[in-house]
Amino acid sequence: MLLLALFMQSCHDGVVNPYQTVDIDALEEMKSSSYALNSQKIRNYIGRLAKQDGDSMIADYRTRNYYIKDGAFLWIDRHGLDERADTLLRYLGTIEQMGFNKKKFAIPQIEKDLERIRQLDLVDDKDTLDINQVMARLEYYMTKAYLRYTAGQRYGFVNPTYLLNRIDEKDPVSQNSNDTTNYEILFDVPIEHASNNFYQLALTKVQVDSVSEFLKEIQPKDPLYHRLLDRLNSDKVGGDEKSKLVCNLERCRWRMKNFKGFPDKYVFVNVPAFQLYAHDGKDVLPMRVVCGKFKTKTPLLSSKIKRMDVNPQWIIPKSIVEKEVIRHAGNKQWFDNHRYIIRNRKTGKRMEPYQVSWGMLKSGDYMVVQEGGKGNSLGRIIFRFDNQFSVFLHDTSSPGAFGRDNRGASHGCVRVQKPFDLAVFMLKDKDKKTIDKISYSMTADVSKRRIESYVDPETGEVVESKDTLDKERLIHSLDVSPEVPVYIMYYTVYPDEKDELKQYKDVYGYDKVINDYLRNYM
Repeated sequence: MLLLALFMQSCHDGVVNPYQTVDIDALEEMKSSSYALNSQKIRNYIGRLAKQDGDSMIADYRTRNYYIKDGAFLWIDRHGLDERADTLLRYLGTIEQMGFNKKKFAIPQIEKDLERIRQLDLVDDKDTLDINQVMARLEYYMTKAYLRYTAGQRYGFVNPTYLLNRIDEKDPVSQNSNDTTNYEILFDVPIEHASNNFYQLALTKVQVDSVSEFLKEIQPKDPLYHRLLDRLNSDKVGGDEKSKLVCNLERCRWRMKNFKGFPDKYVFVNVPAFQLYAHDGKDVLPMRVVCGKFKTKTPLLSSKIKRMDVNPQWIIPKSIVEKEVIRHAGNKQWFDNHRYIIRNRKTGKRMEPYQVSWGMLKSGDYMVVQEGGKGNSLGRIIFRFDNQFSVFLHDTSSPGAFGRDNRGASHGCVRVQKPFDLAVFMLKDKDKKTIDKISYSMTADVSKRRIESYVDPETGEVVESKDTLDKERLIHSLDVSPEVPVYIMYYTVYPDEKDELKQYKDVYGYDKVINDYLRNYM
């Protein structure tokens, strides 16, 4: 059994000893067993707390597992508690500024028990508390709050890879027997997650008295985080905006793998704003975009634009073929009007519409392709980047949609308002000849061969001249070198072109899903 030595509390960092005026007579009452520390009793009390703890956050499991396996005490020793507890409480004191509830981190209980220990006040409603029980609570709840806070601030309190990819069930038409999930992938941004190593590191930092440095290191690095935090704690915020701010603060905590900040040149698409920003150093090219409809959401992702194709053909995805094309099987006029052709997927052989039945299209052995040129659904240019969804940035044959406020109208791709300007942006060297070729190719009628004819004045015969298309100025594909990073993200509070924070509608309902989960901390 250890005699209580709290009055010998560490003061090597300048902490004033609150018991320096205590005399010998005042210590007589400490002979009571109520003031005697017993490590086994403390561990027994911690065991009870762990068994009674029904919270289900990952940090909670880590806390329970640590003490169930008889992990060493982190915060308490024979001298009581030192300044590490005060350091932790200073950071936990910012919880309410983040929109969270102190009770969810047991902060009121920690503060009350810490005061009891430091004031040697173990009387509660005339009953004397067991100091071992109080110390057990401090040890357990401080570790739990510490792991919740550090993991949340470093990686986010929500795991978007799990949460956002459990929203939309797959259409039975697009599923196959090899599917391991029944949900659509909506979030494909490679972000960091708290690993076993992180939790072990966090615990080690307490043991080696590096809590202060560690709590500073794990804070969010995104400059937007601090702007949103300042806004949240201003006097002008109402209930709806507060909810949006809390949700977007959470997004700022997520960190992309191997991300060291935005490069000088990149493209950023904010889906709720239906807006694209092409950044090139200090210059920004803004434009409106059309994104996926609610039922065909544009996936969130990061990639690199590697190629521009002018007058691209559109290989219609199997899901669209089954929903919108298949019912017109055999109707040559309908296929001709849409400039759709059918090819055997294996041989590439072109098939006439009357040769291909409903069942043949449904089998997937035949693909439907829309010819490039004016009227193509992809418009006159497409910006390609690697992704698992076959979504891209591209022009459109239906520019009217850019005039709407809610521009959710595509099957998932992002249609851009200023395709030519974006193409010029992609060029490393703004070569006038290359720019002219892009401009000419995006406006020339390449859908059919146009032949001029004239009457020879000497013979009176009709003579066909050369193709009116200037093939020297035609360009079909152009590599983007160096490749330009593209980020398709989802912020419902984000700076506009004037760098002013603006709110946007939660068009896909992601805010609600995230905030529902964050209520575990509210």
